[in-house]
Amino acid sequence: MTNFDKAWRFERSKSSLPEVFSSIKIPEGAGFWKKLMAFVGPGLLVAVGYMDPGNWATDIAGGSQFGYTLLSVILISNLFAIVLQHLSLKLGIVAERDLAQACRDHFHPTVNFVLWIFCEIAIAACDLAEVIGSAIALNLLFGLPLSWGVVFTVVDVLVILMLQQKGFRYIESIVGGLIVVILLCFGYEMILSQPEIFPILKGLVPSKEIVLNPSMLYIAIGILGATVMPHNLYLHSSIVQTRDYARDREGKKMAIQFATIDSTVSLLIAFFINASILILAASTFHTSGNQHVADIFDAHKLLTPLLGTSLASVLFAVALLASGQNSTLTGTLAGQIVMEGFLNIRLKPWLRRLITRLVAVVPALVVSIMYGAEGTSKLLVLSQVILSMQLSFAVIPLVMFTSSKAKMKEFVNGPILKTVVWVISLIIVVLNLYLLYETFK
Repeated sequence: MTNFDKAWRFERSKSSLPEVFSSIKIPEGAGFWKKLMAFVGPGLLVAVGYMDPGNWATDIAGGSQFGYTLLSVILISNLFAIVLQHLSLKLGIVAERDLAQACRDHFHPTVNFVLWIFCEIAIAACDLAEVIGSAIALNLLFGLPLSWGVVFTVVDVLVILMLQQKGFRYIESIVGGLIVVILLCFGYEMILSQPEIFPILKGLVPSKEIVLNPSMLYIAIGILGATVMPHNLYLHSSIVQTRDYARDREGKKMAIQFATIDSTVSLLIAFFINASILILAASTFHTSGNQHVADIFDAHKLLTPLLGTSLASVLFAVALLASGQNSTLTGTLAGQIVMEGFLNIRLKPWLRRLITRLVAVVPALVVSIMYGAEGTSKLLVLSQVILSMQLSFAVIPLVMFTSSKAKMKEFVNGPILKTVVWVISLIIVVLNLYLLYETFK
């Protein structure tokens, strides 16, 4: 047995998110649908990260410049996400450890410290996207200056604290409600824009042009980085443990089944929203000769004249605000999970949230004051580049752990799944190295 294959070394008493661990009852002897509804929730929280304001920037740029071509990249990224989130929930259910705890159990303290630093940078980058997205939405809806909008986002620390005190199911309900708002907004935008069906179907098929065109490839990698979120892998492995199922072989098998359904359906909803943003940009901007549209401000300004109603721009901004606030909720939990998991340090949730938010607010505030809308848009794209670079440091440990027979026992990844996830990992590493090279070049 190699050093890696040694079983976990940890204290069972220290569960992930102990204040909500096993707090949601799963009805015994109930039918399929009733059990499924009891498991619905963690997938929605994870899906939020796949439709945050950072995704909007890359999807709008891709759709306006290249039409429907990059739809295939969103589809492939979403399939990657479905597989990786399945591994994440399986780790949480089988080992009863979140990914951060699993890293602390297995790796040397120095390695853990490096992984923690990278993860904190990724969470700060994600929080930066939420701050900027919410500030832009407030500016578009109410004319609030960007700098004031950035400061206003600090207030949500108090809102998050209030929600956490009401129980985990309450947070899941709020997130689900905001996702419905985003879905309705983009459903209406799709009706107004009247996209062509056959070009959409053609766009879902990968094209060699994506690899051969450097500009298209750069945005494609940005879409990948904005879609598969590293902190979601830590988040999912923890919040799936909020369900009170039997911690035996049959109970874990049932939990994996229902949690996978919850995760997969939720991520398909996220795919629809991401694809809708790109389709809206392609059908509205690309076809009308507005290929220069590359940020949220331009998109909002042109929707009304191109679609013929001011409601289109209003709903676009409402969906953006809902997206930013939803991401705030999940970012809070991810930050808590990562700090407690890697360092075994517990801070009061409001203090942890305040620290994370201030790290994002300061650069956003400086850039919004000095450079205005153009600067904040560029900062939004930069946050997605940082997230993309961090992705490999979360994916590789996750694949290693779930592929270890000693750690996962009978629930270990099978030969086919193991091959698939290592191929996905290799693709992510290669693309991120290319993105890093292009960014610094």
